[in-house]
Amino acid sequence: MILSRFKSIATRHYTNPTTYRKYKTLRFDKSVKKPRTTQNPRGSAPKKRKPSPFMINLKETEDPEKALPLFHQYHEMGFKHDYASYSALIYKLARSRDFEAVETVLGYVEDNNVRCNETLFMALFQHYGKAQMVDKAVELFHRMTSFNCERTHQCFNTLLNVLVDNGRFSDADELFGGSRKMGFRLNSVPFNIMIKGWLERGEWDKACEVFDEMLERKVQPTVVTYNSLIGYLCRRGELKRAEEVFEDMIEKGKKPNASTYALLMEGLCGKGKHNDAKKLMFDMEYRGCNPGLVNFGVLMSDLGKRGQIEEAKALLLDMKKRRLKPDVVTYNILINYLCKEGRVTEAYKFLIEMQIGGCVANAATYRMLADGFCQVGDFEGGLRILNAMLASRHFPRIQTLSCLFIGLVKSGNIEGACFVLEEMEKRKMIFDLDCWEELVRDSCGGSSGASELLTGLISVM
Repeated sequence: MILSRFKSIATRHYTNPTTYRKYKTLRFDKSVKKPRTTQNPRGSAPKKRKPSPFMINLKETEDPEKALPLFHQYHEMGFKHDYASYSALIYKLARSRDFEAVETVLGYVEDNNVRCNETLFMALFQHYGKAQMVDKAVELFHRMTSFNCERTHQCFNTLLNVLVDNGRFSDADELFGGSRKMGFRLNSVPFNIMIKGWLERGEWDKACEVFDEMLERKVQPTVVTYNSLIGYLCRRGELKRAEEVFEDMIEKGKKPNASTYALLMEGLCGKGKHNDAKKLMFDMEYRGCNPGLVNFGVLMSDLGKRGQIEEAKALLLDMKKRRLKPDVVTYNILINYLCKEGRVTEAYKFLIEMQIGGCVANAATYRMLADGFCQVGDFEGGLRILNAMLASRHFPRIQTLSCLFIGLVKSGNIEGACFVLEEMEKRKMIFDLDCWEELVRDSCGGSSGASELLTGLISVM
């Protein structure tokens, strides 16, 4: 009687079955110790681990060459580095392409028997690939087990993609063929990587061979597989064959996505069939696929190429009416074509609009605007964009800086020109011969600003 009454009370106060079982165990099993009451209350988020002083200082260190000395400095102070500090340092060094220092730190990791996560190696594969140091990526892949790290499908696929992107197809084939010996049962991802690679090289037959092998191994093609094939055919203007692959895709039970339709729309636009592409976008909804940003982007790009900017801007409004939030790619399309037409002030307004709407501009956004201001001779505007780029941790190309530098000198803004030089010096960038020749010509031609700056530069050099 007493027990049944206790159960009813417990059930009333602890409606969660799990909580009730825990309470019952604690109440009647004296061998179980009561948990501490200092734990986080139920439903509260766990406390985040505070970053170490080393991690904070490393993040604040802008010069990559000071990163490794900082690591040694903390080690000498008795700081015990863990995987988090090792990996943060390696990421920073790899981004600056100081691969010699990366190898040094990897040696420390190996010597100290630090257990690593495969995401670190996947990132290094990609950095090595961008630096065309593919052999280093392959070597590191085979060394992964010495870092207490198990190789999975993800790191296998990442390395395969690096090999394909760098045109190392013989090595990619060798890795692909040796997958079984390494214990990997291939899914659609590595097949898609190989198909993509062959198509980028224009090898349609090779891509079809991989597709056939995919079917022989009973690996189901995905939407990505079909999109690669459709995209290749559309780029070559073979719309009829692309439509045949599209129909085959549907027959096989694969539902086309927004990217599939965007590829077909690009093919139609390439043939000058803008209205057909527009019709296809609206037909998507009847087939159960809502138009996305990528579809509007195709139409906007085509309108921009044909100089119909106002129609492209109308599409932007249509997107907003459909509650599609434009992304940086969408805005960049408009900014690009407005700058090409010399409408830089209008393009700049779109930069402000996207920032107000919470869309972050990327390097391409700033570079297009910087080039645009230089092309129309508004070098003060170009300098303003340069400052915005620096605040966003981006930087223009050397050609843009040359144009901006010479323009500021000619307009008499020597202070601004010196600022450009200082920022270039920080990044170890130098002007080409053409830029110096133009500066010398202006100096000899009577430009007092150019003459003054050139004299100062020679004295410093």
